[in-house]
Amino acid sequence: MGLFGRLYKIVNPAKNPDIATVFTHQANHLPTLWLLGKTGAGKSSLIHAVTGDSKVEIGNGFRPCTMASASYDFPLDKPLLKFLDTRGLADANYDAQEDIDVCRDRSHALIVVMKAEEPEQSSVLAALRQIKKSGKMKQVLVVHTGSELIEDANERRQCIIHNQMQIEKAWGKPVDWVEVDFEREDGTTLGVDVLQDKLARMMPILAQLNIEQAHYDLEEKNFHNLKAEVLWYAASAGASDAVPIAGLFSVPVIQAKMLHSLAVHYGVEWNRRLMAEFAGALGAGFGVQYASKLGLRQVVKLIPVYGQTLGSATAAVVSFCSTYAIGRVACKYIYHKSKGETVSEAEMKAMYENAFDNIRETAKNATND
Repeated sequence: MGLFGRLYKIVNPAKNPDIATVFTHQANHLPTLWLLGKTGAGKSSLIHAVTGDSKVEIGNGFRPCTMASASYDFPLDKPLLKFLDTRGLADANYDAQEDIDVCRDRSHALIVVMKAEEPEQSSVLAALRQIKKSGKMKQVLVVHTGSELIEDANERRQCIIHNQMQIEKAWGKPVDWVEVDFEREDGTTLGVDVLQDKLARMMPILAQLNIEQAHYDLEEKNFHNLKAEVLWYAASAGASDAVPIAGLFSVPVIQAKMLHSLAVHYGVEWNRRLMAEFAGALGAGFGVQYASKLGLRQVVKLIPVYGQTLGSATAAVVSFCSTYAIGRVACKYIYHKSKGETVSEAEMKAMYENAFDNIRETAKNATND
């Protein structure tokens, strides 16, 4: 039964405080989008564009994070991303150090949000110089908002160039930027697709959350609705390698809990029999084929107990990818199982390998490889 048979033996252990430690570690090390901008610059609209959640407002749903900032985890129940908003930016004595520390040791990006029609940006520029001096922030994007509030095209361009030049002078080198308008008079938006693309390149987890694709069948649509949950378990599995001792047992337990949770969504009981059938559907030679593709060192990381001792960045990526791939193929298997249908071994293997490969870049970014 291999990997999946072993997984079942450790489902719902009587005592496992390590898993709580892993989930806490994951929650404390979320990839972070730091929104730096004056009140009214359009930060809430930017969050709407990123998350698709129109209910999120700066100040509403955000919780205090430091003395001068507030944060918002998304999604709320199983977060994969943190937004950090600098509330104290207008204060004369604002010190960015605490907020810089929040972004330490994790994937992060600084998003400078500026209204095109507002040339007075001294507080933003002062904070930006301090952030630059710290050397902790490498990814920066300037978002010029409300551009079409300036009716004359030439004046609009001059205003954007002026603000962009201020930013680049404070930062000391060219900075990527995008022009957006979230609320045009005709009800459409300007530049949001470009913004989403740039943010996804900076933080690949966003590309996974925001993929809007043509679903060829109901199974794919069902997985799309569960994708954030699968990604959360995958991120937790990857993060477990950073927790001493916990990583020794946590990855297979996290994977097993994910399988139970996914089965519940499909109205199926995940038990020993279903686990055996799932393992059988992948085929007896699955482990051998996987070894030939990834190499022995990576495969060992996937073996419960023994493989968890590697503790390397590569192992964290493998844990993330394997957990996601297991979740993806399990969703397909359980969906068809719930309808009395079967899935071929070849189709299962191909889906696993494809899911593993497609999530690799996201995993590298999320685990800071």
